[in-house]
Amino acid sequence: MVLIKKWSYAFTEKAKRELSKIDKSTQKQILQYFEGAINTPNPRVKGSALKGNLRSYWRYRVGDYRVVCRFEDAVLTIILVKVAHRREVYTKEM
Repeated sequence: MVLIKKWSYAFTEKAKRELSKIDKSTQKQILQYFEGAINTPNPRVKGSALKGNLRSYWRYRVGDYRVVCRFEDAVLTIILVKVAHRREVYTKEM
């Protein structure tokens, strides 16, 4: 019997505020995306690592929005730190 470790996700307060400003259908799409992402053995497969001074973060593309995350491997948690439209996601600080 093989046990698959279950990932979870959590939002920073800033990411919660950003998500609440998005229309309801896109909010639902983002939440559904992460429900699917955490049900895989390795959620990094669906994302892309950022480069340069943001190399400790990963990004996920959900429609026209980008969700920037960091992983806490010790507790199997994806921390969502920023949710923004693709044209403005990298223009402000994390």
